[in-house]
Amino acid sequence: MVTDSNKILNVPNQLTLARFVLAIVVFVLLPFGHYLSCLILFTIAASTDWVDGYWARKYDQVTKLGRVFDPFVDKVIICGTFILLAADQHQQNFVAAQIGIAGWMAVIVMGREILVTAIRSHIEQAGGDFSARWSGKWKMVFQCMAAILALLAMHLTSGAENPIEELPHWLFWSLGIFVWLAVATTVYSGAEYVRAAITLFRADSGRDTQDSSAS
Repeated sequence: MVTDSNKILNVPNQLTLARFVLAIVVFVLLPFGHYLSCLILFTIAASTDWVDGYWARKYDQVTKLGRVFDPFVDKVIICGTFILLAADQHQQNFVAAQIGIAGWMAVIVMGREILVTAIRSHIEQAGGDFSARWSGKWKMVFQCMAAILALLAMHLTSGAENPIEELPHWLFWSLGIFVWLAVATTVYSGAEYVRAAITLFRADSGRDTQDSSAS
């Protein structure tokens, strides 16, 4: 008998699937300048990330599919949005004002996600535990806030001759702060995962050495 806790398309996985569809819609609309629509859809998508995790833990609906699909969708929506916003904000001179999402920031975000995914895959295939850390959760919060504020800034200044001058003072500073917080926590959380992986690799190497000596 298939229960709600082990069905492939349980509520958490349906929410993750919905988030993936919303991400695709955002990627289609963003290059055409539909910033307000993208802002609304991205905010809804980011909100479902917290809801599906909470639901899965509370109602014991954690599945193998969810453990793979959920972080994959998170990476798709964040990396894709950062890349597209980096292109748009470069054209609108946000990057020149040191408050926008630059191309190198998008590269750091994507590089960190690829590195952590590779490390986690290797460790979990070997039977180890490589669960998410709080630094990774805060990184996601700051990345989402940076993307939301960037989309809001693009919407409010769309079509303006001097976008930076048209930007509200509070948004100018908020965008700059959250973009740099996103970059800082991305680098820090990536380094933390690397340190944890090195510790596990050393422990495994030590056990292998002991086993070889005992044999």
